[in-house]
Amino acid sequence: MTSITSNELNYLVFRYLQESGFTHSAFALGYEAGINKSPIDGNLVPPGALVTFIQKGLQYIELEANLSNDEFDVGDDFSLLQPLDLISKDYHELRRIIKERKENLEKNQNEGKEKSKESFKENGHDLVQIKDKGMPEREREREASVDNLEKEKDKENNMDKEKLRSPDVERESEKEHEVKMEHKAEENGISDGPEPMDISSIAPPPLPVEVPRSDISILTGHTSEVFACAWNPTGSLLASGSGDSTARIWNILPGPCGSRARELPNSLVLRHFRSRTNEKSKDVTTLDWNGEGTLLATGSYDGHARIWDTDGDLKMTLSKHKGPIFSLKWNKKGDFLLSGSVDKTAIVWDVRTGECKQQFEFHSAPTLDVDWKSNTSFASCSTDNMIYVCKVGEMRPIKTFSGHQGEINAIKWDPTGSLLASCSDDATAKIWSLKQDKWVHDFKEHQKEIYTIRWSPTGPGTCNPNQLILASASFDSTVKLWDADSGRRLHNLNGHRQPVYSIAFSPNGEYLASGSVDQCLYVWSLKEGKLIKTFRGGGGIFEVCWNKEGDKIAACFSDNTVCVVDFRK
Repeated sequence: MTSITSNELNYLVFRYLQESGFTHSAFALGYEAGINKSPIDGNLVPPGALVTFIQKGLQYIELEANLSNDEFDVGDDFSLLQPLDLISKDYHELRRIIKERKENLEKNQNEGKEKSKESFKENGHDLVQIKDKGMPEREREREASVDNLEKEKDKENNMDKEKLRSPDVERESEKEHEVKMEHKAEENGISDGPEPMDISSIAPPPLPVEVPRSDISILTGHTSEVFACAWNPTGSLLASGSGDSTARIWNILPGPCGSRARELPNSLVLRHFRSRTNEKSKDVTTLDWNGEGTLLATGSYDGHARIWDTDGDLKMTLSKHKGPIFSLKWNKKGDFLLSGSVDKTAIVWDVRTGECKQQFEFHSAPTLDVDWKSNTSFASCSTDNMIYVCKVGEMRPIKTFSGHQGEINAIKWDPTGSLLASCSDDATAKIWSLKQDKWVHDFKEHQKEIYTIRWSPTGPGTCNPNQLILASASFDSTVKLWDADSGRRLHNLNGHRQPVYSIAFSPNGEYLASGSVDQCLYVWSLKEGKLIKTFRGGGGIFEVCWNKEGDKIAACFSDNTVCVVDFRK
């Protein structure tokens, strides 16, 4: 019996996912299995073929049981059927086909016997002659009849294979094709059956475009993982922070990236150590540009915050934390710098003097993230499952939010500063308001820890002038988009195969970039919730970010590189 090939099975699964609406799963399979290069002609595969195939398999088992008491061998019964019979015919038709073909085989065998008897009578051969000549003759005739049947079956099989695997063969005219199809339908007792899916009229959604290497600038120089990256808000400078105890400022010229770039980007190296002896304790864990793009702040594992100018010169070192700094943010005005540390505290620094303006010691465990609400008020979150809203000059929190059942990994105020989003190891994201103690929305659809969240740009000039959208990225490999007003999920962006560490909206809010441990950078269209561009690097991705024009995306990788992707459409 003819067996189905792995390519044919992959195509059936691909069509099933596509027809069932699992677009991203279909893309992933199609991309990895090379479906676009398959020789299979989709016009010959009817809708629901995979489900039909499985159903036929179950019927096949029943059929085998029903035929097991017949005088014919079950294996012979099954050898009378072709793979396409299983898809296009129901159980009763399959039994009828087996019965007819077995009867034809038996008829051919009987005709061979009759011919041998007649030959014996006419020629007066005795019993010895029957044994010596008649039996071999009957065997030859029987074999000939079986061979003819097998040849006919093989011919059908080869024709079916050619139809499946050679879509480029010369097509019959429409009339000839219709006549043959009608004749075949009458022959098999089929009328008004389902038509094969017409791929030309119901085309699958376009596959996302893989960004060519020629459109990517790979920035090398770091000697350890690159944990953070950030574009200068006013120019073409890109900052990166690494486990090699350095930060770098790269000058990315306007225009194309990669091999078409006018010249290779050069970089300034911002060293966080004076000698190799203490290098390991100074990994750069976070960095942030001030609003004017004139100063870069870096936080490191040694507990010091440092401020650099765009020429790479160290302007000041801020020392008071007693543990690694995991979060660092400038306020909008640019006069205060906020840091959160493993030492359980948050500090507001006066960058004009380099002094600690105020240290906030409310958490009972490491502070993981901080974010400004205004120029003087901010929120902090911790592994103690708590969120505190604080204000410079106040000795106690002005608001406390509790409700998460796990470590809170990130917090973000919305663009207007009225709503605070948080995400946690308890696999939930929540939205809070200063007007109430309990959360406004509690999003519970993720299956694993949520690592980060981002608000979409909103207002005039964006694609969401009247809608506020929150994106959440999880260890369950998905990114979800939520409507902050109604609390409903807008899209489930499913394509990554491992935890998603970073997400970033384009400046106009039309696209979302996501980076994962699976080494893939994905760009999604938010209007349709579809994957449109992909790039696979050489290591896991820790952070992704857009430049201010929205035509370049930077991503930092665990293979010590920073990649800049040309996103010009």
